[in-house]
Amino acid sequence: MGLSAGSGFSKMKIKTDAIVLRDNKLESDRALTLLSRELGVITAYAGGANRIRSGLAGPTELLCYSGFVLFKHRGRYSVNSADAIRTFFGLREDVEKLALASYFAQLSGELCDRHGAPAYLRLLLNTLHFLEKGKRSPLLLKPIFELRILTMSGYMPNLVACRECAAYEADTMLFSPKSGGLLCPQCSTGHENEGTPIPPGVLAAMRHIIYCGPEKLFSYGIAGGGLALLGRVAENYLQYQLEKTLPTLEFWRALSGA
Repeated sequence: MGLSAGSGFSKMKIKTDAIVLRDNKLESDRALTLLSRELGVITAYAGGANRIRSGLAGPTELLCYSGFVLFKHRGRYSVNSADAIRTFFGLREDVEKLALASYFAQLSGELCDRHGAPAYLRLLLNTLHFLEKGKRSPLLLKPIFELRILTMSGYMPNLVACRECAAYEADTMLFSPKSGGLLCPQCSTGHENEGTPIPPGVLAAMRHIIYCGPEKLFSYGIAGGGLALLGRVAENYLQYQLEKTLPTLEFWRALSGA
């Protein structure tokens, strides 16, 4: 990140890479929500970005990853210039993919922490890459992103073993979104309404997602009923932690029928 100060140190010039999480269009201008590698999630004003011939039009579109030059004045950011690095144009050609990508962007805005911004940015960019190129099923990318971003932001479930007896695995383990932990069949007696029974294959997928290194995150596969169950469990856990449903998720559901 490059920094320079203006007269009397009242204005600071900042160079940073960032992805546009939201582009709120205001007549000829845009109010952007950015996930910056160095600054985390910030709001920046892009004057004139809605004008057809504006050099800011393309680089400040939703989901565009760009190199930004920002000015910070009295705690507010404005965009001086921007150059697109990756546009993810392919996502705009598929409305369902675009809706899911928008959900990932909104979720990033909700959960990203400034101190871990490079890791959050990497997760989002890699997820969008696999989604755009069709290299992973959207139904797999969704729980991967949900569980991983929850883990990174301090909501990591405890999937090591049964929270009562420390059993590592059983034919079916009960996962509780409230406690974020597991119960084996013996210990789950009387707690059946607390969570969802999950078979070993789904548990293995969840463990991989939250415990593996970032370079192996997208290397695990699961299909059929296991994939559908993984999706439900991840979403239920996320909604319990957020205590709300995001509008972008509802829109994607309406489009996909999921």
